[in-house]
Amino acid sequence: MFENRKTSIIILTYNNIDYNRICIESIRKYTTAGTYEIIIVDNNSTDGTREWLKEQNDIKLILNNENVGFPRGCNVGIEAAEKDNDILLLNNDTKVAPRWLENLKICLYSDETIGAVGPITNNCSNYQGINVSYSNVDDMIEFASNNNISTPKRWEQKSRLIAFCILVKRKVINKIGNLDERFTPGNFEDDDLCMRIIEAGYKLMVCNDSFIHHFGSTSFKKDFTNFNNALIINAQRFEEKWGFNSNDSSVIKFDILGQIVETNEKELNILEFDCGLGATLFRLKYIYPNAKIYGLETNKNISKICGKMIEIMTEDFEDIYTMKFKENKLNFFDYIIIGDRLQLSKDPWKLLKELKKFLKPGGYIIATVSNVMHYSVIKELLNGNFMYNRNSILNVRNYNKFFTLADIQRIFEESGYVNPYIFHYYTEISQEDNKFLNNLCNVIGNNMKEYFLSYEYVAKFQKDINDKDNNI
Repeated sequence: MFENRKTSIIILTYNNIDYNRICIESIRKYTTAGTYEIIIVDNNSTDGTREWLKEQNDIKLILNNENVGFPRGCNVGIEAAEKDNDILLLNNDTKVAPRWLENLKICLYSDETIGAVGPITNNCSNYQGINVSYSNVDDMIEFASNNNISTPKRWEQKSRLIAFCILVKRKVINKIGNLDERFTPGNFEDDDLCMRIIEAGYKLMVCNDSFIHHFGSTSFKKDFTNFNNALIINAQRFEEKWGFNSNDSSVIKFDILGQIVETNEKELNILEFDCGLGATLFRLKYIYPNAKIYGLETNKNISKICGKMIEIMTEDFEDIYTMKFKENKLNFFDYIIIGDRLQLSKDPWKLLKELKKFLKPGGYIIATVSNVMHYSVIKELLNGNFMYNRNSILNVRNYNKFFTLADIQRIFEESGYVNPYIFHYYTEISQEDNKFLNNLCNVIGNNMKEYFLSYEYVAKFQKDINDKDNNI
C-alpha cells in the first residue's frame, strides 16, 4: 500500500523567490510529515532564491551554475532522490492544499496498472484546469479542502498529464527512464513521458479529488519569445519522435459529448471513428462508468499508443466494410461517432447503411458536418474561390462530399435512419459580413438567413427500434 511509499517532491527554481516560498511553505503545512522529501534544483537564480534556499534545513538542495532547463533539471532531481521513492514533479509556481498528495497516492496505488497521476487546478491545459469560486489565492484553501475528499468515482483516465504536478511510481521511472532531454529547455517533455508510460502498459489518471493552485508558467512568461520558439521547436521534435501531434490527438470533442444524454449508470457500447489518443472516449467513460469504449484509428503511430488503452480497429472501415474487433459487433453499439467521415467518404450512403448493421436497434449515429451553405463559402464562391482558401470552413483538402442541412437530413433518411436531431453551431458575424448576408437574403428570401449562419452541424440519427438486420 501507498502508506509505506515515500515521495520525492522535485521542484526546479529559477528566480521568482516569492513563489518559491509560497510553494515550499504550503508543502510543509499541508503534507504529512515523514511521507516525503523535498528536492530543490536551482537553475542559477540571481534574485536571492539561492541564499534563501541555503537557509532551509529540510530540503535537499542542488545548485546549478547555469540554467539547464526543465527536463535536465528534473533528471538531476530524480537522480538525487531516495532510490525507492516515487517521483513527483512540481512546478515552483504552485500552492498545495490539504490532502493533495494523499489523494494522489490513493489513486496511484489503487490499481497495479496505474503508472502516473495528476491533480486538477485553476490554470492548466489538457482539461485539467477547472473554474474556481475563489478570486484570491488566500481563499483557495477552503475551496480545495471541500474538493479534496478522496472519491474513486472522480478518477478520470487520460492520454496525457501536464507536468505542473505529476506523480509517477518509482518502478515506472525505473522501467522507462527519466525525462528526454532533447526537449530542453522545456515543453512536450511531459507529453513524451506520458507516451512512454502508456507504451510500457500503464494508465494515466487525473484525480479530480486533488486540487492545487497554479499561478502559471511564471518563468516562461518573462521571456515569451523564447517560450514560444521552444514550443514550436519541441512540437516538431515530438512529432519526429512519435509520428503525431499530441495536442491535436488529445482534443475532447465537446460538440459530440453534448449529444449523448443517458443516465450515468447505463451500460453503453460506444465506438468513435478517428479517435486519436482516446480523449473523447475517456471523458465519456468518466461520465458513464459502465460504458465500454472502442475506437477506430488509422494513423498507425497514434493507434500504437491508443491501442494500449482501449480496443482499437486500425484498418479503415470504409475499405473493408467489416469491424475487425475481437468479437462480433453486429447490433452491438449504442453510439457510433463518425466525426467528419461523411465528407471524407467516397460513398457516404453505403457507409451509413453498413454502419447501421453494427448499431443496436434504437442506437444512435453522430456526425459532424461542415455547412457548404455557410456565408463564408458563398462569399468566396462569388469571388471565384472554393475549398482551398485557408479562411474557408471547407479548407480540408481531402473532403470528397459537401452537404447542406437538407442534404444531411436526406442522406440519413435514405439510409434508413429515423428521429433526426441536428444541432447548429454559429460564430459571431462582422458588420461587413452581416451586410453581405442581408443583401443576399434580399434576393433569395430573408427566411434563408439562418441557413447561411451555421458553420457546422452535429447530426444525431437513430436506428429504428424494430431494425434487426444482421446481413453484412
